Amino acid sequence: MSEALLLSVKQKLDNHQKQNPLINEDMKKVIKEMSEIVDIVRDKKLEEGRSLNFLVSDLDDMAEDALHIFKQYGYRTYSWTYDSIRSWMGEIKKQMLKLGDDESNIRSSETVEDDKYVVGLEEDVEFLIPKRIIGGEECLSSLLIKGMAGIGKTTLAREIYNHPTVIQHFERRAWVSNSTHFTTLKELLIKLIQQVEDPESLHTYSSLENMDNRSLRDMLRKHLLGKRYLIVLDDMPKQMRLKSFWDALPDHYNGSRLLLTSHITHRDITISPENVYKMEPLDSKKSWQLFLKTINHGNKLMGEHKFPKSLEYMGKQMLRKCGGLPLAIKEVGKQLVEKKVSGGSEWEQLLDSVDFGSTLKLLEPFYHKIEPRLRSCFFSMAFFKENTTLRAEKLKQIWLVLGAVPQFECESYLDGLVNESVIDVKDKSTEYCMNVVLHMLSIQKAEEEFSFEILRNNGNNQLCESPRHHRVIICSRDKFNYSTDQDKHLVSLFFHGGGYMDASPSYWKSFEQLKILDLEDFGLKFLPDSIGTLMELRYLGLRNNYIKELPESLRCLEKLEVLDIAQNFMVEVPDVIWELPSLLHLYMSNLICWKPLMIDTLENLETLTYVSVDNWTCELSALELGCLKKLGIEELDGNSDVSKMMELFAELDSLEHLILRGHRFRSMPSLDEIGVLDRLYTLKLDGLLARLPNNLPPNIDSLTLVNSCLDEDPMPLLAEKLGLLKYLKLRNAYTGQHMVILPNAFTRLEKLCIEELWNLRNVQLGERAMDCLKTLEIHDCPCLDTLPKEIATKCLFKELKMVTTKSIAAKMRNSDLISKIDKVNINPMS
Repeated sequence: MSEALLLSVKQKLDNHQKQNPLINEDMKKVIKEMSEIVDIVRDKKLEEGRSLNFLVSDLDDMAEDALHIFKQYGYRTYSWTYDSIRSWMGEIKKQMLKLGDDESNIRSSETVEDDKYVVGLEEDVEFLIPKRIIGGEECLSSLLIKGMAGIGKTTLAREIYNHPTVIQHFERRAWVSNSTHFTTLKELLIKLIQQVEDPESLHTYSSLENMDNRSLRDMLRKHLLGKRYLIVLDDMPKQMRLKSFWDALPDHYNGSRLLLTSHITHRDITISPENVYKMEPLDSKKSWQLFLKTINHGNKLMGEHKFPKSLEYMGKQMLRKCGGLPLAIKEVGKQLVEKKVSGGSEWEQLLDSVDFGSTLKLLEPFYHKIEPRLRSCFFSMAFFKENTTLRAEKLKQIWLVLGAVPQFECESYLDGLVNESVIDVKDKSTEYCMNVVLHMLSIQKAEEEFSFEILRNNGNNQLCESPRHHRVIICSRDKFNYSTDQDKHLVSLFFHGGGYMDASPSYWKSFEQLKILDLEDFGLKFLPDSIGTLMELRYLGLRNNYIKELPESLRCLEKLEVLDIAQNFMVEVPDVIWELPSLLHLYMSNLICWKPLMIDTLENLETLTYVSVDNWTCELSALELGCLKKLGIEELDGNSDVSKMMELFAELDSLEHLILRGHRFRSMPSLDEIGVLDRLYTLKLDGLLARLPNNLPPNIDSLTLVNSCLDEDPMPLLAEKLGLLKYLKLRNAYTGQHMVILPNAFTRLEKLCIEELWNLRNVQLGERAMDCLKTLEIHDCPCLDTLPKEIATKCLFKELKMVTTKSIAAKMRNSDLISKIDKVNINPMS
């Protein structure tokens, strides 16, 4: 029967292709995919069964969907619509290849049990139920609870689903989970029908499974008509074409809700940004509460066996490795209880022996859900230290050198990792972070699948039988022991630790294929001349070290694309960098150069930060840096020739990002002529300013003012000159007590950060000003003890982050205004 239905579907698609000789490429791909699936069923001679029946029903549904879309929209249809159909067809094909004899994973009911260990969700529940579940839009709307595996998405959804207020409010409730087995669209529809249908019209599971998907959708719609309902879809496959299900839901403007939990944002269902609720890890206090609740559950540990108060500090240090992830905290707690009950070991010994292997095993499904194209990027996270800030520029450069991403798709890969909840944005998409447990998983998977290893310089290492291509060396104060047996195979080498490395110069000569060498934050004092033997090197990271001088042999690195020597105070640079023909990105500052900088010889340079203003204006009259996109100039003062500098900048057709940094002890000059740079999108001014420039580049969408110490309120002028501004950061930029944001000002501003405005006491917000504001961050403004009441009227304003005095923090937490903001994080200054 299943094969016959597939053949029928294939025949319909083939006939459609014959009748439409100019059929688009997307439809051809759907037809080709269907033909391949028919061949699979025929070749494998799959026996009839529930699983095959469900998969074939979904294929029939997708084929009909594709035909309907083409007949209705023809060539006007966006490709992603067909991609959505083909994505689900591809997943079905994958499941068919797995089909065996086991049909036990198909279940006819869902149970929604209470979690035994719940901590830290009270605020989430109290916010979401009145504002998003019961309150909010009258029309049918969707809410997505998003976050990485183990963060507590399902637990939070369960708390909402079983809340008495929710039970009383909705006439129909249904819950379907994909957490234990693969769920098809047909199974999803059947389970929903069984939970929402009237008692007098109960259908058996077997009777429903004989119906096709279209009939099931009609039945579901019939049972929900006129009812206020809540449907929870827990962890549905990201490939599932949920639009097919969404179209079956009736909308009577009665406040019905669809609640989803997922690590991604499903593109088939439109969810407004304010209806995406991102879950954050538990803080240290709540992590400790969950830990104690876990180990004390069930009274397994009585009396003297309970966790001792004296080891609380040690226990909290151990919990830091859990990264606030409830899954990890519970797993560690259960592990300790089992060992304590069975072995009776001392708590101190148990804490020292905690193994995260079982936790990583629980995260395996999350890893397998990561989009395959992102796997190499995920593995590369193993190169970095845990809890480190991941700079977007560095990530993209390393990926390109490794060949992990196509040349012009770095941004989409970064966005993909964020959407998959692998990394989180820290600062306007230029900095990211990764949960420490997920970082452990990246190391484990890189070791298994990415030819990666971690070695320690204590010599207690067991080299893998097969040569590794990627290596992290963790150094301590011990003698640096190394072996060169497998070095010639290495492509990337990262050093972590304390900077003590007594490797001989000959050590570097053993790396024949090395493309990436990173010693950032290592504390290195000396770079050997033999570094010039690394002829294949394309990335050299030396940021934040104590290097006093770069060797002349750098001129031999003709393939070098990235050289990062920033934050090495007063490093002496020989006149060789300008001989590197492949250099694309050069990061430096506070240089000592005995000869003029020949920057104009680097014709392919895209990034240059920072170069002294004297070197720039004196040496670049014949400018040839046509590829330069990002430029940083430092040591600006009243003697700087701003006119000549701006004249040179205006010749840079590709320049989009500019950073101007003043001399440490002097005021920056007048920058009125900066307005001619109409191609700039990002501007950062770092240094003392007597006043803001009268003219600013009109297309700026991101502005940062640091240490400007302006006497006059900068907001009126910024609002007048920068109508496209989306991001504004002021750090120690204004010394006044009052800030005025005029009516209708900053109409596109999405994020405002104010830091170290020590005298600021109040902010006045005019009518319809900052209507697009989403995030407000306030750090170290000890006199600002209130927010303008108008900010609560901004419908897009969802997040407030504040670090202030203890008294102001307490006052703000009790403010009525705060209760109207979705995400509030107010902490006292440390």
